[in-house]
Amino acid sequence: MKTLNRGEIKNGAKKPVKIIQFGEGNFLRGFVDWMFDIMNDKIDFNGGIQIVQPLEKGMGDLINVQDGLYHVMLEGLENGKKIQHFRLITSVNGVVNPYHNYRSFLSYAEIPELEFIVSNTTEAGIKFNPSDKDFKFTPSAFPAKLTAFLYHRFCFFDGKPPEGLTILPCELIENNGEKLKACILEYLWHWKLPKDFEDWISQDIIFCNTLVDRIVPGYPADRIITIHKQLWFKDQLVVNAEYFHLWVIEGPQFLKEKLFVDASQLNIIVTDNLEKYRTRKVRILNGAHTAMVGYGLINGFKKVKDVIEHETAGQFIRDLIFKEIIPSVEMEKAELESYAKDVIERFQNPYIKHYLQDISLNSISKFKVRVLPSLLSYIHKFNKVPIGLATAFAYLIYLYKGHHDHFEVTLNDDDGIISFFKNAWQMGDEKQIVKKVLSNTDLWDEDLSIYEDLYSFISMKLKDMALETKSGRKPKA
Repeated sequence: MKTLNRGEIKNGAKKPVKIIQFGEGNFLRGFVDWMFDIMNDKIDFNGGIQIVQPLEKGMGDLINVQDGLYHVMLEGLENGKKIQHFRLITSVNGVVNPYHNYRSFLSYAEIPELEFIVSNTTEAGIKFNPSDKDFKFTPSAFPAKLTAFLYHRFCFFDGKPPEGLTILPCELIENNGEKLKACILEYLWHWKLPKDFEDWISQDIIFCNTLVDRIVPGYPADRIITIHKQLWFKDQLVVNAEYFHLWVIEGPQFLKEKLFVDASQLNIIVTDNLEKYRTRKVRILNGAHTAMVGYGLINGFKKVKDVIEHETAGQFIRDLIFKEIIPSVEMEKAELESYAKDVIERFQNPYIKHYLQDISLNSISKFKVRVLPSLLSYIHKFNKVPIGLATAFAYLIYLYKGHHDHFEVTLNDDDGIISFFKNAWQMGDEKQIVKKVLSNTDLWDEDLSIYEDLYSFISMKLKDMALETKSGRKPKA
């Protein structure tokens, strides 16, 4: 079996770098990089992607060993029949680790042909970190690295870079482009950078709010031996994804031409207002995903499909979507229900193994963005607690206990958040635990303990869960 490298494939030459990408994870490689690869193939975009590893430890070395090459495996159903398609991605040139070679990272800012900067550093990634006091050494926060990168470009071209850049953040937060720009301006002031650089950022750089939609479970470890035999290559970076894809970009219409939207026939929408698309997707698809994490893991489920096809668990999620999330959203009901039915079918895709443990990463920040708006909107609209969403909240808090009497879960979150919940659970009494969690404005941006019915319901639910667990049974919804 061949090792995957550019010497083993036809037309394997790297293309000129036109895209800088912050993030090397499965989603970007199975979504954005896949799209640019299709552009290269269909309309000769002739653009290479240089990935920047956002954290000191990551997948960069593994990607570089394979010369940036990997396969995207799309799977789904069409007319009840299984469809599987492999695409060898050649658009990625490689990964640079700014923690190991900061100068090399900055050198990519010197490329005149750069057109786009994309990113996906999770919902927690677009934040200002005041401890990044200058740019002489590698900053820790992604916006700080980007500021240093842009300033190097500005200085290298003596204040007149050849063309403005389009920045397309893919982090799943509202107004992601605007918030990223605000962070960069904050670093600009924090570092006392010149006014003409600020003018260039404000006038020549296009920051787009975006919305991305594709389920990307990632590396299919349980089938990789069979997949390698199908490919005739040993590929340690295979990305499994569904066929459905949607990229909504809020920006000027000329981006349709820059991204070859019509010619590529990709599902890219350039609009002057993406709020409708964002609300629909974040509340229903992502909200349901995040809501089922604690519930599913505590009840012994491993995959999204296992939850949605279970009689009780599946009905719990359906009720949560159709009876609580949709009524909380101010949009046409028929459109929301149609989208929700498609989402349920995507959850049922038998060929996508979307593990709850994988999507549990940073569940607290995800819950705040994806689920909490529906929960609070429902309370304000109907003056009562949505039982399903509140139950999901209780399960999330229970999940972050970490250690349980008869089983353990692996928490994937910021160390400070994990430490906070560990301390909260040491209080022992469920009401005190819930009070401490709900009143933490750093987590939720407001004091949720003021919603007395919500506080009472979650306290009662946690007590019931604790009793179930002590009896040797897993908690039930």
